[in-house]
Amino acid sequence: MALLPSDFADFEQFAARWSLATERERWAERMSSSIDDMQAFYDAIIPEVGEAIAYCDKFPLDDMPEDAVNLLRLIYSFVMVSFAVELWRQQSPPDTLGTQFERISEPLP
Repeated sequence: MALLPSDFADFEQFAARWSLATERERWAERMSSSIDDMQAFYDAIIPEVGEAIAYCDKFPLDDMPEDAVNLLRLIYSFVMVSFAVELWRQQSPPDTLGTQFERISEPLP
């Protein structure tokens, strides 16, 4: 059963792993993933991320179809992974001594 809109079937292989509901889950996945896995995810999404954002923008945040919510969450994970891939080539931000970020609320949806 597809998790994403059919227009984004190429991303489906990443959906179960990266379409996560909370930032905490996305952070944990990033921290437990190899840089090669994150690079593969990044490389697959980057050419069409603009189209994916435009697709999600068609819906109000509080009334998105489930497949669009999953796509938006995949985009959130892409953003989180992009820093590790583009800037640091490692999971953790350098020179942070294991700093963690705790959010008291999550973005919608």
